[in-house]
Amino acid sequence: MQAYPVLVMNGPNLGYLGRRQPEIYGSQGMDQVPGMVQRVLGVEADRVALSFFQSNSEGALIDRLEQAYEQGCAGIVLNAGAYTHTSLALADCLAWVRIPTVEVHISNILARAEGMRHESLLARHCVGLVAGFGVSGYALAVQALLARLDALE
Repeated sequence: MQAYPVLVMNGPNLGYLGRRQPEIYGSQGMDQVPGMVQRVLGVEADRVALSFFQSNSEGALIDRLEQAYEQGCAGIVLNAGAYTHTSLALADCLAWVRIPTVEVHISNILARAEGMRHESLLARHCVGLVAGFGVSGYALAVQALLARLDALE
């Protein structure tokens, strides 16, 4: 069985995970995600081929989503950072590429003090959302995405 190509995308300021505001985002960086996925998926880990992309630029994120569409990407795990709450352009792109996407947030956005963080413009175009579990949320999102992709087969 061929592995599902899954893109893990991160938006602005997420290139500094593990160093940026550890009181909110924890001390683990993206370099730990592949190992977490291995542990969470166990023997199923070889069923996904992960690639990673991070940009602080909204346009670069949209370009990468379009590229994923062209390449036949099976699924996306997306942490758009603050663009989650502000980017109609990303929401529009997710709507038309129609790649199964799981939205991820390291913190629980619904528990954050800033009310604007309680709304996601992207969620309606995603198959699910994982929030509040730190960097391990990426592994949980990949696990959920794998189950969703299997159900689509």
